[in-house]
Amino acid sequence: MCGALDVDLLSEKLADRKVIAGRAVGVKTIDQLLTAPLEKVTDASKEKGWYPGIIGREAMLKLIDVS
Repeated sequence: MCGALDVDLLSEKLADRKVIAGRAVGVKTIDQLLTAPLEKVTDASKEKGWYPGIIGREAMLKLIDVS
């Protein structure tokens, strides 16, 4: 999502919702988002293997169950 996303709010005050989200800055297109590193991710996202610096495409692939 865009830089306006309040990741801290999602992780702290809305933690019970377990929102999976990450913030990338400076992107304007989906293609850019898929190749950009995520600056910040929610705590629920970390449970899916996301971390700050993960590339958008890699983060999306971690949401797919390939087993």
